[in-house]
Amino acid sequence: MDAPPFVPRTPGPDGARAGRDQFGALGELLADPLVTDVFVNGGAGVWVDRGAGAVRDTLTLSEAEARELAVRLIARGGRHVDEATPCVDVRLGEGIRVHAVLPPVATAGALLSIRVPRARPPVFDELERSGFFGADGDRVRSLVARRANLLVSGAGGSGKTTLLGALLSAAPAHERIVLIEDVAELRVSHPHVVSLEARQPNLEGAGGIGLAQLVREALRMRPDRLVLGECRGPEVRELLGALNTGHDGGAGTIHANSLVDVPARLEALGALAALGPDAIARQAVSAIGAVLHVERTADGRRLAALGRFRLDARDRLEVIPL
Repeated sequence: MDAPPFVPRTPGPDGARAGRDQFGALGELLADPLVTDVFVNGGAGVWVDRGAGAVRDTLTLSEAEARELAVRLIARGGRHVDEATPCVDVRLGEGIRVHAVLPPVATAGALLSIRVPRARPPVFDELERSGFFGADGDRVRSLVARRANLLVSGAGGSGKTTLLGALLSAAPAHERIVLIEDVAELRVSHPHVVSLEARQPNLEGAGGIGLAQLVREALRMRPDRLVLGECRGPEVRELLGALNTGHDGGAGTIHANSLVDVPARLEALGALAALGPDAIARQAVSAIGAVLHVERTADGRRLAALGRFRLDARDRLEVIPL
């Protein structure tokens, strides 16, 4: 299978050495510039994704080794994982995302899911040269230039974050971009980018700062482009509200299996925010200028479809191809 159409990471010797030190037995895998994800399935094996899907690696860890590595990596991210708090997500170093699940929730032993960012932020021109956009490169560039609010959809690992970073890299240099993320992983090649990251509550359940609050805080920071890295909860209300009040050029991502599934996904998120189907439909039609759906195929990650929202005969949300 072909490698993914992204510029690979190019860690130098020092970076590779640091990876080996921090990630133990997984360091050699993570130093590979083609690796995007590494999965440790307890004592049942290690899987690696180099852009064409996860394949099993020859490396093996015992259940005890997997657990020790999970506890150590989560501690490096400033959090604690144990039987009382068995599911934890942290960010390490330059945006490496580590998610750990311990027994008894993980029945086969400690599970680790490690997402590795590219060494350099994605750039629109590079994706266009790789064929990511197919024949739609000029159309997508025009959407960014005219400050359309964009929603990027796709399944997990399909390239939503990479595409969003590339789109923002094409924004004019004088614009101020404010990023809001649950776990910071967006990397944008732009001179004026600031980032806000959600905070989990402490062991007493206090001190948490969610995405909805961060959207409200970002509006006080005079953003030229307001960006929500991933919309997966009631924060959809704040995002659509912001994009409906003169904040053009904004963007966000959403999980959906296909372009036609995006309206149902938005309705589900709207329900979490106490918004009915009619309300979410009218908000989305007014706020979002275009939907860009990405997919991962045997040939790599690609822009699969472009669409826009409209109201159907029942005033429900639907999406049609551009």
